[in-house]
This record gives sequence, structure tokens and C-alpha cells, in this order.
Amino acid sequence: MEVLYNSTRSKGTPVKASEAILKGLSDDGGLFVPDHIPALDKSLKELSEMTYQQVAYEVMKLFLTDFTEEELKTCIERAYDSKFDTDVIAPLVEAEGAYYLELFHGSTIAFKDMALSILPHLMITSARKNHIKNEIVILTATSGDTGKAALAGFANVEGTRIIVFYPKNGVSPIQEKQMVTQKGDNTFVVGIHGNFDDAQTGVKKIFSDKELAKEMDGKGFQFSSANSINIGRLVPQICYYVYSYATLLREGKIADGEKMNVVVPTGNFGNILAAFYAKNMGLPIAKLICASNDNKVLYDFFRTGTYDRNREFMLTSSPSMDILISSNLERLIYRIAGNDADKNRELMAALSGQGKYEISADMKAALADFYGNYANEAETADEIKRLYRSCGYVIDTHTAVASAVYQKYLKETGDSNTKTVIASTASPFKFTRSVMNAIDAKYDAMSDFELVDELSKIANVTVPQAIEEIRTAPVVHDTQCDADKMKDTVKEFLHI
Repeated sequence: MEVLYNSTRSKGTPVKASEAILKGLSDDGGLFVPDHIPALDKSLKELSEMTYQQVAYEVMKLFLTDFTEEELKTCIERAYDSKFDTDVIAPLVEAEGAYYLELFHGSTIAFKDMALSILPHLMITSARKNHIKNEIVILTATSGDTGKAALAGFANVEGTRIIVFYPKNGVSPIQEKQMVTQKGDNTFVVGIHGNFDDAQTGVKKIFSDKELAKEMDGKGFQFSSANSINIGRLVPQICYYVYSYATLLREGKIADGEKMNVVVPTGNFGNILAAFYAKNMGLPIAKLICASNDNKVLYDFFRTGTYDRNREFMLTSSPSMDILISSNLERLIYRIAGNDADKNRELMAALSGQGKYEISADMKAALADFYGNYANEAETADEIKRLYRSCGYVIDTHTAVASAVYQKYLKETGDSNTKTVIASTASPFKFTRSVMNAIDAKYDAMSDFELVDELSKIANVTVPQAIEEIRTAPVVHDTQCDADKMKDTVKEFLHI
């Protein structure tokens, strides 16, 4: 059955998957959502006998219904190949009775690779299907990981250019080095003077600038997005939750149909929304555990039903979650409002105007599958140290937020019998200083790359290629701008 995509903000004409991927954002500023969530059409047993690539096809074919089997399989083949340092693509590692889903084995050692390895292929295929002659300009704001993963995915892809904005002082040194050393004639990286929300708001403003769109079209360009607002990012993320369950079933760790919990460290809400979609496809998920850091806007939302971004923005050791406007939450709000675009638009206007909104009691009741909590900086560091001392497993700061929140969930609910998958969203090598300082303060005297080698030694893990590559790589991007000059910077890069 065909899946079409509607905007969360108006009752316009639905579009096909390839059109939604190309546009990224609806003309009215809304996000594209499927008109229904399709059910898995393979049994859990059948899925448990498949490779990652085969599971990805079985999930994505249900959402991307205007792609042919050959088109979709070609995109998947090109995405999940030797760029990943393990054939299984997303391994599950058992530590202290929980299962850490390692989503960081791609070329930029963060979970964003799982979707951004395939998005360029989906986008180029979509452009071909829709007879697009313009060059596609990917415009992205990043809190650290999306930027590098998108740059790596789109670098030198014919018919595309990519512009990435990141908060100049809001990412880790390794994250920044990964971005500013990116090669590729079609890549452009800009550090903005502001935080991630400023970058994200600036990108959304550029997307909704009709005059600029007309100017761009005249010069043979059109914008699209690689952020998780693009449905082509969200759909591939559903796959790894299905695969994690299939792996547990194949390894005899879970019975067919037995429910599992999923814990996700969450900033922009896309990664946990993908788990929510997987649950609605029929994957046996019990609780969706939403883990926040000190920017606990989502924790407060699940607790009170009020989303309020009017608070101090905290810079933490888990910078990819330093977000006060969780863009993908809009897709969930639209759904729990009964797919009511008018109601959703009203709430988003309140967020934009007053910086907050409150959902109804009925909408709050529809969030029963979610559990929200947060871990502060001390708790995050303690969890890294505790887990390492307990079993020698080293996790990054974002995964530690999730792990610490899972410990709180256990204490609060006593639910220790439900098998639990924790989304491990980045390699500890991406945040070496924070990770090593958490294990022992003595490491603070070391340089960034000395820490990399020491981490490799104590964790007994090979230094990832992504880190080796940037040890001596020259900086090729050094542009900076104020948040209100982002549009001018884009026009300069495109010579318009």
C-alpha cells in the first residue's frame, strides 16, 4: 500500500516519498510525516535470519513506496559497505545485563552515519525520479555529529553542494577537527557565533525565504536538508531498532514476541521518534526511555505536558544533546493531536512566539509509552567510570546519559526483567577528554591525541580510522559568521 507524506502544519496535497526527501521541509515550514505507519510484513523470525542490509530493505520499502526494488537495494548496498568497520553494521554488546546498540561503526564514528550514509543516494535517486535539473544545495545545522556525517556522505557527490553551520564553541575538539578538515570541492563549513538552536533557527529561516528560493532557482540551485527533519534521515533510523530486536532473537536472548525496552539519549528527538515508529510498525517495544542531559526540556515536557524552552542553555560534555528546540518532537505532537495540522500549527506558533506550549490531557495520555528522565554532568561522568570499573566497557558521554537514566528507570520501576537496548550513539573516541577525565582526573594533563592512544589501551579497542585520519589533516574550512549573517554567507558561497 502506497505511503504518502503530509505536512504537520497544513492539509495540503500529500507528496510521494521521493518528493518529501528532495524538499526536506514542507513549504509551510512543517515536517513531512507518513499518512499511515505501515506494519512490518515479515515475521520477527524471518527478520532474525537477515543481514543488516536485508532488514533495512524490508523496513524502508514500506515507507519509500515510490522507489523500485532495484533503486532501494542499490542505495542500501552503496550505504552499508566497507565504510563501516564491522560487517554487522550495528553490533549489540552486552554489559551489565543491558544491550548497547553500537551505532558508531561508520566513517565518522557516530550514529548519524547510519542514516547519512544512505541519504545522498536516496536524494540523488529522488532527483532523477523527479527530473530535477537544479543542483541540490544541502543546508544543515549541526550540534556536532550530523555535520561531519553529512559532509562525508555528500562530499564530491555530483549534482550536490553541502553547507554546514555549527556553534563555534559548542562542539568537542574532535568533532570540530572532523568538520574543518573535510575535503571535497562541494563542501563548506561555517562556525557561527551562537549555540545550536541559533544555527537551527537560522537554517529554518533560510528554508522558508521565498525570495531567496526564487533567486536560487534562477541560478540553478535548490535547497534540501540533511538534518533529521528530512524524512530520508528518519526512515533509515527505524531499521536499526528492528535489527537490534532481530539480533536478540537470533542469539536466543529474547523470545519471539517478548517485549524489549529502548533507551535513547535525546536532543532533537529524531532517534527516539524512529523507535516510536518501529513500535507502531509492530516491533515489540515496551517503554521508550527518553534520556536528557542538563538541557532537560524533554524530561520536563514528559513530566508536565508543557514544552518550555525559556531557560538557560547549558553547554555540557554531551554537546550533541545541547538543544532546547527538539525539532522532531513536532512529528510526535502532530500524531498525538490526532494528525490535526491546525492544532499542531497553533502549538508551534506558541513555541515560536512565547517559547512554550502546553498539550491537552488527552494528548498527554497518548504519551504513556514514554518514560523521561535526565542525567546531570556529575551523574554522566560517574556512569562512565562505574561501567568501566564494573566490566571494562567504555562508553561516550551521550551513551552515558542514556545508561545513567536507565539506572534511574530501574530504581524507580523495578523493571529489571524486560530486556533493554541502549542506543550507543557515538564512539568514546569522539569525546576522549570528557570520557578519560571521568575515568580518572590524572588524564587531563594529556593532549587530545595522547588521550586517544591511552583510551585505545585501557579499552582494548583499536583507534578508529576516522580519528587516525584527522591527526595530521590540515584545516580547510575556517569561515565564521554571526547567526544573523547566515543567509549572506550562503549566498557568498554559491556566488549569488
